[in-house]
Amino acid sequence: MASSTLSPVSPSQLCAGKSSMFCPSHAFLVKPAAKSQSAVVKGKGMRIACQATSVPADDRVPDMGKRQLLNLLLLGAISLPSAGMLIPYASFFAPPGSGGAGGGTVAKDAVGNDVIASEWLKTHGPGDRTLTQGLKGDPTYLVVENDKTLATYGINAVCTHLGCVVPWNKAENKFICPCHGSQYNERGRVVRGPAPLSLALAHADVNVDDGKVVFVPWVETDFRTGEEPWWA
Repeated sequence: MASSTLSPVSPSQLCAGKSSMFCPSHAFLVKPAAKSQSAVVKGKGMRIACQATSVPADDRVPDMGKRQLLNLLLLGAISLPSAGMLIPYASFFAPPGSGGAGGGTVAKDAVGNDVIASEWLKTHGPGDRTLTQGLKGDPTYLVVENDKTLATYGINAVCTHLGCVVPWNKAENKFICPCHGSQYNERGRVVRGPAPLSLALAHADVNVDDGKVVFVPWVETDFRTGEEPWWA
């Protein structure tokens, strides 16, 4: 009976590449083992170990450039519709201003009509103080002087204490705040706290072309106190 011998094999024949998957010359299939396990082949006392290798950590990380691009696209898709909704929402709170001398605002009456000086004086007598819409939409008093002319200033009705609208009390000849009792004289100068400052002023000019009353920011000295305007 003929005897057969097993020739020694080299590690390169059993282990091809890193994964040690197939030995073509001897048709040996060596499966990679988990972690540190090894496959052992015996041949004339020779031990050949093929250790499996794991996939490098860098190969498992997604492409960061693609992820950043997708994040930017998602952000743009959300931002554009949001901006489209915010613009009209913000414009709702910005009071519409009509052009006037020096960047002023045409006064509006209680129903939103432009105030025309001549028409106003027909229905508002001497000493009258009636609220209109002024600069930045603030409630502002138009003042009629005792000689039946329109005063050249308007009085902002926002209390300097906590922002309540201060009504004109004709019987007391004062502006009296209903919230905390602050009082101002007929020109808006503070005479009783807790309000710390006088009511703000605005110029009340009459447009020579159409006769409309135009409120213009007051940046000069406060004629009531002789001090710089705190609101400017």
